[in-house]
Amino acid sequence: MGPCAGGAVYSPAMTDFIFMVEDTSYMFVTGPDVVKTVTNETVTKEELGGASAHTSKSGVAHGSFPNDVAALRAMRRFMDFLPSSNDKATLPTKEVTDPVDRLSPALERLVPDDPNTPYDMKDVIRHLVDHGDMFEIMPNSAQNIVTAFCRMGGETVGVVANNPLTLAGCLDIGASVKAARFVRFCDAFNIPLVTLVDVPGFLPGTGQENGGIIRHGAKLLFAYAEANVPKITVIVRKAYGGAYDVMSRYVLLVCRSR
Repeated sequence: MGPCAGGAVYSPAMTDFIFMVEDTSYMFVTGPDVVKTVTNETVTKEELGGASAHTSKSGVAHGSFPNDVAALRAMRRFMDFLPSSNDKATLPTKEVTDPVDRLSPALERLVPDDPNTPYDMKDVIRHLVDHGDMFEIMPNSAQNIVTAFCRMGGETVGVVANNPLTLAGCLDIGASVKAARFVRFCDAFNIPLVTLVDVPGFLPGTGQENGGIIRHGAKLLFAYAEANVPKITVIVRKAYGGAYDVMSRYVLLVCRSR
């Protein structure tokens, strides 16, 4: 909720999730004054290590909130999805008030038949999970992939989904790292994984190749391969190339076009 600078930043960095409050939270190893002295670069605290910088650029933080009250309320909701330990017996279970066999006709309209037409995968997720309730992790970073905690049949699940609304849903370095970390967390705490796939492949370009897309893409592949939790993958529209292999090619359901 406030400033965190110098070596102290590594305390939150070692935790599973970091959330920040806009305009009051800052994290940086070296502050603006030191940056100015060493590099002659003029930068504000917000630009250097504010909530916006860490949730949309660096990927250090997993979410931000407008004020302290909103942050505390969100944390209560967030913790409600999580087990109290990695013991399967502590996985939270809610009373099923949203029938698991309910029909959702809207799904036939949400996904366009044209594989090149974008749509928001978050709308699909909300129709699939209990009461449309999802707590998204890192919503402002690597928006071409969605990672979120939801419930199905009263049980917590981790959802990983390509989002064609951004970069056509391609996998890139940011998306691979974001999803891999989420998958590893779910595996560590025995949270089942649901993967929704609509991916045209990896994002091409020298920037991606020189940035190590092979290395970072392998992180996601390995995270899924080593995960021992129940996994189910739904190919919503398409899955091409190496990205098809990386997006949890295990238990598959292929959706047929109407």
